[in-house]
Amino acid sequence: MNSVNGPEVHEDLSPLIAATTHWLTSAYPASGGTLAAALCEVQARQAVTVAAWLRYPTPMDAALVTMAGPGGSARLDWITGADGAGTDGPDAHAWRTWVDEVVASWAACLLTDPGLAGRAVDEFAASSAVPVEFRRLLDPDDSDRRAAALLRHPDLVSPVAGLHRAELLTRLAGGSALAA
Repeated sequence: MNSVNGPEVHEDLSPLIAATTHWLTSAYPASGGTLAAALCEVQARQAVTVAAWLRYPTPMDAALVTMAGPGGSARLDWITGADGAGTDGPDAHAWRTWVDEVVASWAACLLTDPGLAGRAVDEFAASSAVPVEFRRLLDPDDSDRRAAALLRHPDLVSPVAGLHRAELLTRLAGGSALAA
């Protein structure tokens, strides 16, 4: 099992995690070349993985979202000004249908609030039988911060983070999961 993906429930969520990570790194890209892009992607993937687990904590939740689909990136694209992204044809952007708006919002919250990220990872780790590591999310070094400067900037991601922040806070306070 990959240490980034955590519990087995994430095997079913891998398309959602990949697409939502891709959306975040496309909307808030790294600057500084290939290494910066890789560091930015790792941070986004770790945040998205934790957010996806919080959103879909059981195998049934994961199966339902896999069957019904997560909803796509249309609203996120509109909010960030990327709503013209589908001009290359429908097949070039089919991955966008696997983007989960709530997971993207929660991941943005985790990337911009270290305390919230710590609480989320603690909850994730407490229920996981597999040891997981989220160092780049929880304790980014200077190169991580530079690589994900846009992705971790609270003011820049606030339109996305604010969409579902209240639900994340409820979930971390012991509220029920918000499955599709």
